[in-house]
Amino acid sequence: MYAMALGEEHAAAAEDILSGLLRHLNALNEDNKATRKRALEAIKRETVDKGLCGGLLQAVFSRLLKPLLKCVSDPAERCRETAILTLGEFIRRVPRPGDALVYLVPCLTQRLAGKEVTEPAEELRLSLAEMLSLTVDVCGKQLAPYLDDMINMLRATIVDPFPAVKRESCKCTAESLVQPLMQSISHQHAKVRVSVIEATGAVVQHGTGKHVDDVLSHMAQRLFDNSPQVRKSVTAVVGDWLLHMRDRYSYFHKLLPLLLSSITDEVPEIRLLASELWRQTGEQWERENEDDLKDKMDFLLAPPPLYPAGVERPGLGCRELVVRNLGRLVPALSHDVTDWLVPTRVKASQLLGVLLLHAEDHCTQHMQPLLATLYLACGDSEREVCREAAKLLGFFVAPEVFLELLLGHVEAPSSSSRCPWTPLMVLAA
Repeated sequence: MYAMALGEEHAAAAEDILSGLLRHLNALNEDNKATRKRALEAIKRETVDKGLCGGLLQAVFSRLLKPLLKCVSDPAERCRETAILTLGEFIRRVPRPGDALVYLVPCLTQRLAGKEVTEPAEELRLSLAEMLSLTVDVCGKQLAPYLDDMINMLRATIVDPFPAVKRESCKCTAESLVQPLMQSISHQHAKVRVSVIEATGAVVQHGTGKHVDDVLSHMAQRLFDNSPQVRKSVTAVVGDWLLHMRDRYSYFHKLLPLLLSSITDEVPEIRLLASELWRQTGEQWERENEDDLKDKMDFLLAPPPLYPAGVERPGLGCRELVVRNLGRLVPALSHDVTDWLVPTRVKASQLLGVLLLHAEDHCTQHMQPLLATLYLACGDSEREVCREAAKLLGFFVAPEVFLELLLGHVEAPSSSSRCPWTPLMVLAA
């Protein structure tokens, strides 16, 4: 089978090379570190340095992989260095580097992601991180079975005390993992989708944050997933980003809709999780911005006089986050309430209601775009949810303001309303 796979010529040539290396392979077990180092240098010189053709190099690599990986844990730093360098050259040059993953990934994980730093030399940790980046580059989708190990390694290397290791890890995370993850996020098996979402959470969380935009639309799409576990994983990941991502303030307006959409999920467990994560997000933001909120903390404690009965009022931090981002959220909602897919329109209308409940009387500042959105929503066949949003608007906005804008549309319907009677439907709600 071996000869058939590699070809008779490559198999015979590989055996000749390996026979010549047998003495050096035996020397790797010697007690003298200088002897082991010379043996590793000889192996490198007789293989990767000779420019062997791809198929022949693959055959040789398959036999040398285990001995070389063993040397990655050699007590002598120079031996480890030579072994890592040789392995990197093999991975870069062989035509099927993925064949080595079953042994390579556990070795890298042990050296980079142990409970304690296993590799004491900073420069060698950098070399291992570079090998990790190279492996991701050349193996791509073949890494799917090893996703958890890859994430664990990146979690460790991104916080490595050596700055160069951190930089290499961020490069690996940003450039190499995001695209393969997004290609698998709609996998046919729910368990795989959950794993991909959780891995994406870790990659974005511990990376530079520059690739948030690359994953948001994919994460948002999973909020419509038929599997509750998938929707729950999106909720947990987005909540974690809002709480812990280093540059989270720059992405609040993009992340809030995802978490707040889960507050109206049909599964109670997901609703509770989203509500708890949102509460924590608001309280954390409130603590971090306490000085800015001093004037509001006293007179904004009491709910508005017509606050909906039986509805728990969101905390001050949650309300302020929505108020400060409402102007950027409403235009996107106006687009989604006219989407050709019914689930998207319903989800957008539900989110609108959640936003209004947080914005309270601050809705007044955004009345024109809010009313235009409601006119569009009420012209839809799925009207019940938008009626609830219209009711909330009536709770928080003074009647004279509400009527002045709304009656103007009744007398002269605007082009923003597909149906001339939708202003009356909003008024009736």
